[in-house]
Amino acid sequence: MEKADIYNQSFEQKDFTGHPLETGEYEKCNFSQCNFACADLSKTFFTDCTFVNCDLSNAKLMDSGFRNVQFQHCKMLGLHFENSNKFLLEMNFVDCNLSHSSFYQLKLKKTNFSNCILQEVDFTEAQLPEANFSGANLSGALFENTDIEKSDFREALHFNIHPEKNNVNNAKFSATNLAGLLAQYPIKIE
Repeated sequence: MEKADIYNQSFEQKDFTGHPLETGEYEKCNFSQCNFACADLSKTFFTDCTFVNCDLSNAKLMDSGFRNVQFQHCKMLGLHFENSNKFLLEMNFVDCNLSHSSFYQLKLKKTNFSNCILQEVDFTEAQLPEANFSGANLSGALFENTDIEKSDFREALHFNIHPEKNNVNNAKFSATNLAGLLAQYPIKIE
């Protein structure tokens, strides 16, 4: 079966739940207000693409590629990014809801998660140096053996990061959110 090779196209208000996106490579494409909920995006590659106001919740990402992909104002619940293709993996998220998603063991240097809802997200063993979590809600997010060196948590909310179980060297925190680093210790913060 021949795969699509799509370049510099815009897709607006498309519903890919009943009529799946053609498997192939999409380069410099824009997706706006599209519905990919529960869609199978396996073996589909996106390079230099932008998704705006899209719903990708519970989409299948087996061996899908995301190379310099921007997500803005997207609903992305329950995605297993660890199943995607790791080669040249680069994504950035702004104002997205990624709750219940997983970034297990992924290498995502300098990833932007600004103003995102990241509730119950699994960052176990991920390498996220220099990531930006500004304004992110990290309630219930799991950080274990995670590299967050030089990452920015100064305006992040509701995180619980154990400094002895993660690489927090030179990570940035504000004085008002230090409780998220100390929650596992038998101390009272007032």
